[in-house]
Amino acid sequence: MEAEIGGVAVHYAEHGSGLPVVALHGSGVDHREMAGALEPVFRDRPGCRRVYPDLPGMGRTPVPERFRGSDDVLDLLLGLIDAVVGDEEFAVVGHSFGGYLAAAVADRRPSQVVGLALICPLSEETRDVPPHVVLHASADVAEGLSPAEQGQFRDYFVVQTPDTLRRFREHVAPALPLVDWDGLGRMSERWRLSDVPSDTPPYTGPALILAGRQDSTFGYAGPWELAERYPRATYAVLDRAGHALPHEQPGLFTALVTEWLDRVNEHRAA
Repeated sequence: MEAEIGGVAVHYAEHGSGLPVVALHGSGVDHREMAGALEPVFRDRPGCRRVYPDLPGMGRTPVPERFRGSDDVLDLLLGLIDAVVGDEEFAVVGHSFGGYLAAAVADRRPSQVVGLALICPLSEETRDVPPHVVLHASADVAEGLSPAEQGQFRDYFVVQTPDTLRRFREHVAPALPLVDWDGLGRMSERWRLSDVPSDTPPYTGPALILAGRQDSTFGYAGPWELAERYPRATYAVLDRAGHALPHEQPGLFTALVTEWLDRVNEHRAA
């Protein structure tokens, strides 16, 4: 599906009906990674309309030459939400850079956002990031991958098994040829949002923050500091998980997201 937002054709996938859940992927992939992580959660859980956009420069959403940073991406995203969600309540989930954007959406639409979930999120101050390690690797697991795929898989996953390789091939690798790396590079120079009011009150709805103990991209110290901003946040740091946490710990991921959705529903009913 596509929506024309400010002259940009934003591609998104949509599944189900009910409470809108806007799911934002990270940098260098497209909507399929979030769909691959979240659709198993919703398989036996009706009542949610999942909206998975391709962020600019990834998937089938172009990045206009005029875009210069995250402010442009957030404005486009808020326009998409206005177009496909309207004035309904909605929940927002984000992984990595998508988590940074999801937190900004909750800050700007606190009365409309009824739940916020941040998965290995980028934060303003990234620190104490551990080096990449591989905790478990099955023999010959990466045979048959192209050189580019091998680099992505080996540098992304700390658990390298036939199952994580399958997830990589299904939900990550197809997006790699579609990335506009020049466009992303241009926007990364201004990745910090500039329009952040200092007096913004903390988001008080049900929140979930998940971090990988072995996340060599953003670590887990920054996400913990984020947790202190949200009085109703569950924070969990998962061992045997890096930045690809939803793929490496799918059981715990499903359980924690399910519990968060239960809290969102309770919050809405209160």
